[in-house]
Amino acid sequence: MSHFSQFLAVAVIHFLALISPGPDFAMISRSSLVYSRRSGIYSALGLALGILVHVTYSLVGIGLIISQSILLFSIIKYFGAGYLIYIGIKSLRARRVHQTAKDPEAVDRHLPALAALRVGFLTNVLNPKVTLFFLGLFTQVIRPDTPLWLQVLYGLWMSLVTFLWFAFVASVLSHSIIRRRFVAVQHIVERVCGGLLIALGVRVAVDQSR
Repeated sequence: MSHFSQFLAVAVIHFLALISPGPDFAMISRSSLVYSRRSGIYSALGLALGILVHVTYSLVGIGLIISQSILLFSIIKYFGAGYLIYIGIKSLRARRVHQTAKDPEAVDRHLPALAALRVGFLTNVLNPKVTLFFLGLFTQVIRPDTPLWLQVLYGLWMSLVTFLWFAFVASVLSHSIIRRRFVAVQHIVERVCGGLLIALGVRVAVDQSR
């Protein structure tokens, strides 16, 4: 397999995994709908930075150690599950915002940039499924003789695509047309997102696959 063919394989596999529903998508939806486009984009940046963490430990071999250690993998799994459940509970307990203004921006509850970035980063880094995904990618798809600089390039590409995709999702969900429709049911959507995050957290916690 040529380096170009390998890159295409990595790019396609990563994008298919990226667009699949999961914790990252649920978190971006919540940040964009409940807070604002700005919050959603900062959360997308956090996801992209999380990708770089996974790439880094995969390159230096730590990913393999994590996958082989029941203790380390369990720690990541339960921390990740706990964090998703924590965010979900926060959504369920959020107070309803009463707003009659026609301007959808008037109902934005701004999340500080650093907080939005942190939510995205932790959601991605603490997801054990992402750990296994990158372990499989760097051991089964990317050949061992692939130059290190090229593997780093693959990682940077996946981080960039992750940011662009979820920034796009955030922009779509925070569009004025969608926001106007969202205002009337904001409390319902936030609770749905909260329930989904809790369900995903429980699923991560009880999943026995490795």
